Amino acid sequence: MLKVEGIATFYGTSQALFGVSLEVGDGEVVTLLGRNGMGKSTTVKSIMGMTPVSGGCICFNDITIHQLPSYAIAQLGIGLVPEGRQIFPNLTVRENILVAAANRGGRKEPYTFEEVLEIFPRLAERLNHYGDQLSGGEQQMLAIIRALMTNPKLMILDEATEGLAPLVRKEIWYGLSVLKERGQAILVIDKNLDALMKLADRHYIMEKGQVVWSGKTAAIITNENLRARYLGV
Repeated sequence: MLKVEGIATFYGTSQALFGVSLEVGDGEVVTLLGRNGMGKSTTVKSIMGMTPVSGGCICFNDITIHQLPSYAIAQLGIGLVPEGRQIFPNLTVRENILVAAANRGGRKEPYTFEEVLEIFPRLAERLNHYGDQLSGGEQQMLAIIRALMTNPKLMILDEATEGLAPLVRKEIWYGLSVLKERGQAILVIDKNLDALMKLADRHYIMEKGQVVWSGKTAAIITNENLRARYLGV
């Protein structure tokens, strides 16, 4: 579905990505791991057309997308849950959800308003609250639901549970597990290794703008040196 091949990305004259390659297949949950500042968010921005790619190629369902504007990439069926949530603070929960409604992935049975609320039922009690009246965790749930209402073929989450309370994180991980069971392809960035190991099929680890390791969950769980070298604080 998504194929990133050897991309290079710069901020001005400073190179941030050095030949990054990764893939996400239909129905897969894939993680992008690494310490802060290693290029994970830049990779997401490059995929979404928010940061220009100066080398390599990004394809989505056999369509080359790295030279397309962000809105065109989204219309092809990639839904982004950005770092910082970026919901509409002056719209209600209901309005935030409905404003994104589309069927960009061409689903035969697209998600409905009622179905997405079943994933995070606490938002059903907040439908008339404005975005800036929600807690951080509720805003993140809303950002996920808003992306889901576009019916994406691939959903990307940048820092899925950063800074959230343990109970809220648990709700979000449960919601993502429900989406996985429904066959939703997901690329996720987060630091909660325990939750990611239970959710994801495959993993990529980044170090200084490069992918330094990729593999399946069992390989990370059994390799303490790998975790200490690239993921330890």
